[in-house]
Amino acid sequence: MSEIEFLSWVRGPGFQIAVIIFIAGVLIRFGEILLLGRKKNLAEAKGSEMSSGLRTIITRSIPDKTTFQRSTFTLVAGYIFHIGIFVTLFLFAPHILMFKEVIGFGWPSIPTPIIDATAVVTIIALLAVLAHRMSNTVLKFLSTKEDYLVWLVTILPLITGYIAFHRIGTTAPTLLAIHILSVELLLVIFPFTKLMHSFTVALSRWYNGAISGYRGVES
Repeated sequence: MSEIEFLSWVRGPGFQIAVIIFIAGVLIRFGEILLLGRKKNLAEAKGSEMSSGLRTIITRSIPDKTTFQRSTFTLVAGYIFHIGIFVTLFLFAPHILMFKEVIGFGWPSIPTPIIDATAVVTIIALLAVLAHRMSNTVLKFLSTKEDYLVWLVTILPLITGYIAFHRIGTTAPTLLAIHILSVELLLVIFPFTKLMHSFTVALSRWYNGAISGYRGVES
């Protein structure tokens, strides 16, 4: 198989397979959550579930002063790489064109040098997170193989994308194919690991806030 044929397969059947697994996996995970059910609350409602749930989503997204002082590095590095991933994924012109092909519409991009710098900062933040995890006795003890796998499949698209954009090492088609493969690996693994929290974090925060709101207490 030539590098062009390899790229064509990665961009075609390979991408389609990865997307199907991703969508099916996400639906299955949500199905599992819904099948858990929720016992009917027989107590009298003392507050609004909806407003309390929405308020909790917002308040839990902004760390309080005590939490920030206790876990400054984790919070700062976490926000940096989460925002960095969002920017590089959704605001890079070639990515927007890809989304337009899939969903039929696009949106404005930001200058490439900003994307390039953001990718570098995000990679550094992820490397710092790994170093912190491995040097902190408690975090290292609590970490599992899945944690390191999640870190790897998260950073790979950033690294391969940076290398492909700057054409480092080999030909452009091969570099692009490797980058797309790393994204497909992320899509396949995403629903079955802790990466799924990207979809469930808002739901879980709303649920906790809704329960507290029903009881009339602050979440």
